[in-house]
Amino acid sequence: MDLERLTARAEEIAKSETEQLVSRTSGSKALYDRAVRSLPNGVASNFQVGDPYPVYLERGRGSSVWDVDGTEYKDFHGGFGVNVVGHAHPKIVEALERAAREAIHFAVTTPTTVALAEAICERFELEQVRIVNSGTEATMDALRVARAATGRDKVVKMEGSYHGHHDSLLFSVVPEADVLGLRHNVDHEGKAWYTTQPTSKGIPRALWDTTIVVPFNDADAVEQALTDNDDVAAVILEPVMMNVGIIEPQPGYLQALRDACERHGTVLIYDEVKCGGTIAYGGTMERYGVKPHLAAFAKAVGGGATIGAFGGEARVMEWVTKGAAQQGTFNGNPLSSAAGLAALTQVLTRDAYDHLGKLGTMLSEGCERAIADTGVPAHTVDLGAKGCVSYRAERLVNYRDFLETHPELYWASYPWMVNRGIFMTPGDEEQWTISVQHTEDDVQRYIDAFGEFCQALTSS
Repeated sequence: MDLERLTARAEEIAKSETEQLVSRTSGSKALYDRAVRSLPNGVASNFQVGDPYPVYLERGRGSSVWDVDGTEYKDFHGGFGVNVVGHAHPKIVEALERAAREAIHFAVTTPTTVALAEAICERFELEQVRIVNSGTEATMDALRVARAATGRDKVVKMEGSYHGHHDSLLFSVVPEADVLGLRHNVDHEGKAWYTTQPTSKGIPRALWDTTIVVPFNDADAVEQALTDNDDVAAVILEPVMMNVGIIEPQPGYLQALRDACERHGTVLIYDEVKCGGTIAYGGTMERYGVKPHLAAFAKAVGGGATIGAFGGEARVMEWVTKGAAQQGTFNGNPLSSAAGLAALTQVLTRDAYDHLGKLGTMLSEGCERAIADTGVPAHTVDLGAKGCVSYRAERLVNYRDFLETHPELYWASYPWMVNRGIFMTPGDEEQWTISVQHTEDDVQRYIDAFGEFCQALTSS
């Protein structure tokens, strides 16, 4: 297929569909004009920025959300992977209402907090856990504990990966590809690993050499980094890389990392903020069978409430009692604990994952048929509640493969799908999330809209 013609057609679709989107979201435009006076870019997080403005949502129920203009969408955004329970699930609402009547906040551990910790440990095969308030806090605290346990400073992370917005890990994240020259295959002086400038402004220069970057799915590069640096406290990764679409670990990769960390006295940390509670009942450990020393969780484990957690082997976790600072006023608060406990014990049951798996396969296969029928350079990935379309014909192995995708095709698909009642994540690096409240009709609606997009994209 002529890529130049396809790109030109994508630009035409993006322009016309964006114009249509703007014409029917006057309420979002008005709220944006109001919001920018008090919120930078009119949003509460940089991930929520829209062009020319975001679509602001007002309410959700089941598998649907409604924007401030009153338009209903089927929600495949899922709060960036949080809403596997869907919206206003009766069991979650009941748990929150009961908790709110009894106590909204104590800053004291409650029986519900203990029960939630037990549920997380059982499901994800952890010996001990601490409850926090976000994925960023979970990975930040896990790294601090690893440093305390090893007495070392450095950390190895995967090229292009995101682990929250704390200072130590804001290096080599998606937006800096052009800065690093990665689109031109710079080999960093032939080394298997490298250090680099941070993605974000405001990171102290003292940290620039403490974060070592290696490609995902390259165990030899990790081994070399650990051999060349004897002061590495931790290797951290998303075991399934989920900020560049979805990239699965190759066979043997996770075990090779565990073995390398054992040899070098380094802590292996899984960032399961997106994996945990979505790709399998027991997350990565269940799906791929390799346990880390520590793991970080958030998003789906809270049933829609603000929560995070990290935990693992007791011999590492004990350092929170031996001088590694780990605290928070809202940690384990009654509301979040109640929602998380209801989600993990009443809603996200093993039967629920059978349902999610069937819908995920239906969605992935439906999109794959549309791709095959039209020749669009893309592929799908199906991992239970999570999945995606990546605009590259070949499956991705690492971040540099992601740089060979065709983002202009995604940016045409986004307004197209939203205009047809499919609420999507705003970025080609994101994925869809299916909830337990989605139905086959919801999935078919996505498939139909995507199929029409592929036809429009390839029509002359």
